Amino acid sequence: MLVNIQTQSRAISYAGCIIQMQFFILFSGLDIFLLTIKACDQFVAICHPLHYLVSMKTWICALLVLVSWIINILHSWLQSIMMLQLSFCSDLEIPHFFCELNHLVHLTCSDTFVSEVVMYVAAVLLAGGAFAGILYSYSKIVSSIHAISSAQGRYKAFSTCASHLSVISFFMA
Repeated sequence: MLVNIQTQSRAISYAGCIIQMQFFILFSGLDIFLLTIKACDQFVAICHPLHYLVSMKTWICALLVLVSWIINILHSWLQSIMMLQLSFCSDLEIPHFFCELNHLVHLTCSDTFVSEVVMYVAAVLLAGGAFAGILYSYSKIVSSIHAISSAQGRYKAFSTCASHLSVISFFMA
């Protein structure tokens, strides 16, 4: 990006595009998974507060983060390998400073059916699964908060997860 600013060029090479795409897929997927892990943490803290120390031990949290890293590394590698399998008609220089997976698929001359199916299935499974986990956790949290009889207890429970809800709403918007 610094080279593009210095040279007044908005083009990116094919190799640079693949690398940028791989890091974007990795870190955006990690973001979604970490939000889901935090939603599960909030669920245990509010719905099962007496079991929190047993359920959310340090090694379990570390394992959840490690699994999310592994899944997202494999996903970004899968998408990059799918892009490297495609052939392009000419010497490829993308006329944007940001490389998007869907845009790159449409620049190819080869059949993109398998790449598009893999791209959309992976997106639905990973993002949809994470989003379903967040929705399930917060539906249980809301029902637990409604079951609290005192207004002060409801306020305390809601204030525990209000900041995380705001981050999720900004992320999903």
